[in-house]
This record gives sequence, C-alpha cells and structure tokens, in this order.
Amino acid sequence: MKLMLKFTLVAIILGITSFVIIQVPSVQDRMMSLVVSGMVNASDNLPKEDALSVAVCGSRSPIPSPGRAETCMLVKAGEDMFVVDIGNGSASNLQSWNINFGDINAVLLTHLHSDHISDLPNLHQGAWIMAGRKDKLKVFGPEGVERVTKGIEMAYGPDYGFRHEHHGDDIAPKKYAGFNTQTIDLNNPIIVDTGDLKISAFKVIHEPIEPSLGFKFEYKGRSLVITGDTSYAQSVIDNSMNVDVLFHEAQANHMVEVIENFSKENGAMLRAKVMADIKTYHTTLIEAAEIANTAQVKQLVFYHLTPAPRNYITELIFVRGVDEIRKDWILAEDGTLVVLPVDSDDIILTNM
Repeated sequence: MKLMLKFTLVAIILGITSFVIIQVPSVQDRMMSLVVSGMVNASDNLPKEDALSVAVCGSRSPIPSPGRAETCMLVKAGEDMFVVDIGNGSASNLQSWNINFGDINAVLLTHLHSDHISDLPNLHQGAWIMAGRKDKLKVFGPEGVERVTKGIEMAYGPDYGFRHEHHGDDIAPKKYAGFNTQTIDLNNPIIVDTGDLKISAFKVIHEPIEPSLGFKFEYKGRSLVITGDTSYAQSVIDNSMNVDVLFHEAQANHMVEVIENFSKENGAMLRAKVMADIKTYHTTLIEAAEIANTAQVKQLVFYHLTPAPRNYITELIFVRGVDEIRKDWILAEDGTLVVLPVDSDDIILTNM
C-alpha cells in the first residue's frame, strides 16, 4: 500500500513538473520545431521498389461518411504518378500523406460529376505553388472537361495574380498557373504509352452522363482497372480480363432503399427521389463481384462506396451477400494502398 502511494505521489509530481515546463516559451518553441521537422521529413509511404500501386485518396460517394473523402485514386507506376478523380477532401488526404503534388504527371477524370472534380482547384494549387513546375498541370477527361478547367481558371484568376505578385516567379510562376487540358478521344483511347507504361480509357454506362470513362493501367506486366461510376457494363469485363486488381464502384441498393423509405415516411420527398434515381446508374456489390469473377480478376477492391459504411454494423450490412459470390475482395478506406511489384505476382494490401 505504501509503495503504491509512493508511485502515485511520484506520478503527481512528474505531471505537475511537466505541466509547468511546457508553459515555458522556449520549451514550446523546441517542441514546435520537432513537430515541423516531423512533418517535413515524413515519408509518403508509397513503395520505393519498382511497382504499380494505387492509394485510395477518397473512398466515398457524395453521401457523407466521417473520415472519408469523395472519390480519388493516386496511381504510381515506377516514378510516374497520376490522380484519377479528385473529389471533395481528397487533396487534403494527399497533403497529409506528404505527397509532392509537383510530381503528379496528370489528372485523369472519369466524368464531370461534382464529387469527382471538386478538389481540382486545391490539387492545382499544390501542384503550382513551390512545385518548381516547368509546365501547366495536365488534365485528361471526357467531352466538357475544358469547360471545367476554363471555369476554374476564370474563378481563380485573381488568386493566381495575387500569389504571383506577392511571391514572384520562383514560388508562383504565373505562366504555369492553370491547366493543360486534353479531351479524351475514345476513337484513340490510349492516353499514355511509354513502352513500360500504358494508360487507356474506355466507355462505361452512367447515363445520362455521356460519356463516362474507366481507365486501365498496364506497367511492366502488372495491370489494374479503375471503373469510375458505372452500371453493370460489358466494357468493364472486356477491359478487366485477367488484370491483377479491379477497383470497382459499389452501391448497396438495399441500404439506399432504407434511406429512400425513411425519407418518404418523414416527408423528405426530394431526398427520396434522389435515392430512387441513383439506383438506376450504379453497380451493386454483388454485380461487381460477378463482373470480377467473369473477368477472372485476381483482386477486387470496392470503392466509391454508396452509402459508405460508418461503423462495423453498417459495414456488415453493406457487404451482405458478397462472400457467397467471391472471396478475393476488400472494401476500400481512405488510405488503402495496393502494391503490385514488378517481376512478381504478389498483391500487397496495406495502408498509407
């Protein structure tokens, strides 16, 4: 008993001493220096070995879910990096992972719904300010993408001018503000072909959005497909045949119907109408699992989750029935990282 009292007394004294010490400005400044050093020197956790990899920088649809950003994928092929879609909150995820935006080769947009493009201005700022760029950020997307980037440039025109005037060319070179935008031509769907890396686009079904695209990445014998938003589509099967990983959007219509019915019962008829509408142009988890099986995909990753699970119980409800169709699948979270090393068949599932 006496020994316990001594330990308690020592703990109280240490606690009081620590509290007093951290009130000293010089101690606070030293602690702040350590925090800044940790932020600046933090690793981005992307693979250092030669690989094709994807980090999920946004895993949800427009329906909010705490801890998740709207849809975004960071693809790294060797030393090249691409962002596929850039929804709300996803640029902040990339920043928190210490991704150097200046190293991003291009942004690829599957379609022009707001939850796939809304963080493009923030991504641009990070790729422009202090990035040492010698060109504008490239953006590839479907017909209409130039209207989006021109609109951002118009809206942010004053900001570009203010930052350039304040910081100068070394930090904010005005001639590299804005975008180098290219509309994807599905008659010539290859976006990149370096010999080692090939990126191609294909049409999916997301009517009335026309066109809506998926992307296939092939790098030194490894391969993956990102569907974007789509209904059940033969084009996804055709382009996903035998790929290592299929990232497929996933909507739990049995949960959407609960939201729809609840909305009706509580007089929220417009919300109910939206829930009814979205069931017409997305893919259920069961359908996506069947697509993966038909295409003989090695690993299936569900992303763009609608409605994204908020806890263990809603996750159980969300994935109901999937295990009866397929075994090799995972549910994406913000930070899910899939690594495909070259000269290997390994599929490494980890986290940023």
